[in-house]
This record gives sequence, C-alpha cells and structure tokens, in this order.
Amino acid sequence: MKKYAVGILALGLVLTGCGRSTGGAAEQARDVDTGKATGEVTVWAIGAEGEALGAFAKDFETANPGITVKVTALGWDSAHDKITAAIAGNATPDVTMLGSTWMGEMAKTGALDPTPANLIDKSAFFPGAWGTVEVEGTAYGVPWYVETRALYYRKDLAGKASVKPPATWEETTAFVKALKERGGASLGVEQNFRQGSWQEVLPLVWQAGGEIVSGDKWTLDTPQMVQALKHYGSFFESGLASTDQPTGAFPQTFVKGKVGAFYSGPWMIAGLEKDGGEGFGDKFAVAPYPKGSAGGPSLVGGSDMVVFKDAKNREAAWKFLRWLVDPKVQATWYTKVNALPSVEAAWQDPALTADERVTVFGEQLKDAKAVPAVPTWEQVAKVMETEVEKMALGKQTAEETARRIQEQAETIGTGV
Repeated sequence: MKKYAVGILALGLVLTGCGRSTGGAAEQARDVDTGKATGEVTVWAIGAEGEALGAFAKDFETANPGITVKVTALGWDSAHDKITAAIAGNATPDVTMLGSTWMGEMAKTGALDPTPANLIDKSAFFPGAWGTVEVEGTAYGVPWYVETRALYYRKDLAGKASVKPPATWEETTAFVKALKERGGASLGVEQNFRQGSWQEVLPLVWQAGGEIVSGDKWTLDTPQMVQALKHYGSFFESGLASTDQPTGAFPQTFVKGKVGAFYSGPWMIAGLEKDGGEGFGDKFAVAPYPKGSAGGPSLVGGSDMVVFKDAKNREAAWKFLRWLVDPKVQATWYTKVNALPSVEAAWQDPALTADERVTVFGEQLKDAKAVPAVPTWEQVAKVMETEVEKMALGKQTAEETARRIQEQAETIGTGV
C-alpha cells in the first residue's frame, strides 16, 4: 500500500471554487447501459500494473469491437498529486486507478461516479475488498486487485527448533523465540517499526476487538489499542526484533537465516525466490495471521478502479471495469503481474490454487478488513507511524502512544 501526503483542505477549496459538488451519504447511483458502448476509454493506471495494463487491455478490445482503451501509466510517486490536480482542473480521464487508502479523500471531492448496481454485483467480491470502495454508504468504482498480510517463516529453522507456525498471539511469542534460540536466527521476527508500521499495528487492533473510528470520531486510545501496541512492542522489548537493522538489509537477512519470520504481502513470494536463488522456495512458508481475542483478521489493501462523473465515455468505461473484474480475467491478470484477485470466484482458478503459499492469502482475505474510508486517513496514518516508532525505540509506553495518537488525530479530524 502506498502512502502520500493528503491535501484535502486545499483541494476542497479549489473544487468548491469550480462549482463541483462534494459527495454525500448514500449518493444515488445511475444505471448504465453498456450494450452499445463504443469509442475510446482513457485510463490512468499506476506502477507495474499501469505499465502492463495497456497490452492486457487488447483482449478487451478484441472482445468488444468498436471500443479502444488508451492507458497512461503513472508512477506511484506522482500519481496522487496528478489525480487531485486533474480533479481540481476538470481534466480527468474516464477511468483511474486509486490506491485503496485514497478512496475516502477522492470520494469527498464529488468527482467519482457511484457504482451502478445493475452492472456490478458487490457479493462477488471479498467483503473487505468491497469495503475499500464504500464511502458513507455509497460505492465508487470496483476493487481491482487486493493484497493482505500473512506470516512468512523459515521452514528449515522452524524444523530445527521443533515448532509449528503459531495460531495465537501467545504462540507467536514462543514461536519466534524458538526460531532465535533453537533455530539459529539472530532475530526471531522482523518488525517494521519505521514507515509502514501502522499496517502491522492495525490488524492487531482488530484482533484485540478494537476499531479505530466510530462514526466521525477517532477511537485510537482504547484498551484494545493499548493491548495491540503492547503485543507489537513486546518483540522489541524482549530482543526478538530490532530497531537498528541497516536500511536495505531485509530481505537478505531472511534469505541468510538471520531473521526467522516477518509479516508481509503476497508480492514477497516471487521476490524471495529470486533473491534466494534455486531451492530457496522450499525453505520458507506462509501461515495465516495468528489470532487475538477477537480472531485473526488482516488488513486488505490493493487498488481500486473508478469512473469519473465527467467521463466522456461513461458506458464504455463501466464496460471496461466490468471486464476487469470478471473471474477469468482476474485470474489471467494474476499470471501477468501477480496481483491478487478481488473477486472470490477467481480463486478457484488453477493459477491461484497451484501454490499453497498463495492460497493462504486467499483464506486470509475472507475476513480481512479495509482501512476506514475517511478523507484524512493518510494524515492520521503518518501520525501513527511516528508515535509507534517512538514506542519501538523505548521512548514512550503503549498507553502514552495511544493517547498521543488520539490527541493528534482529533486535531486532524476525520473529514467526514
């Protein structure tokens, strides 16, 4: 999941000046008739997916004579600002890809076309994935591809330590301790205490039975948040994780057996096999998130595809999005860029069932949860990162961390 600074206040002022209405609760979706759709569909897409989508869309053009798809690839470093500038200047394409954590902000502008219920069936998607496109009771666009987190571990070190992957928080501590003390790892687990740490803390909050927002109020200073922070921080306090790993040392530390386990997404499978060389794929496995008192939900991320209200070719744009979330198309897309399908039926395809490590993510997605779609989430996430890092470094307690996050989040507000 990519993170970018949010400029929603300035953007809102610009859009108000342009006369664009802002989104509201339960905005009415318009039906769309794609039967006679023709013409060009302009699409902005980001990162590796953006680079691959143009060639992939040729199959859509073949199946739909008369429609052409023009894809412009954007970099993750510039996409957010380019999209917000296009909204402010009334210069949007028909379709754009959005990072899932941007949805609340972008929907607030009033620029997105609500998802037509006569074309898109929300029940086809993982519930958490669909949650990334819902804002104040209205769905915008479709979940395109998803990712979630699970536990990677060295099978060989676990075998040497005579331990199985953990099923609970308590077992996790014992598991990574065994990987260090009996398996030979220098560190039991690689915890990301720097940028991105909120992505590891947030699932723990849910697993403890907490939430981070209620209505238009942040709920970041709760017993459940403190419990999650204490569990996260315990690995640093006990020496099972470290705050002084050199930048860029990971994932070689895992490949060399210096780190026994870590939490991450599905993209790491191919990366580790490449970095580890021949045979390394047999040395590691993936297990579901260990469960807390309220279960083991993980975080669902990825990217969504949306149609703008000002789309010049609305019918063809929605037809293209409907094609992108067809189960067979999603399974084929996975073979091109390793982007996991958001549609549950796609996971029955052999392309997804062949690797047991991949199927773990499919199971994890069944109860994975989305970040609340509030406009100011990116700002609050940065606050969380800063404060959690202080805790990991031993500069403040879990209770102090939760209180400081809540205080700053209240100052920022939810933007709802």
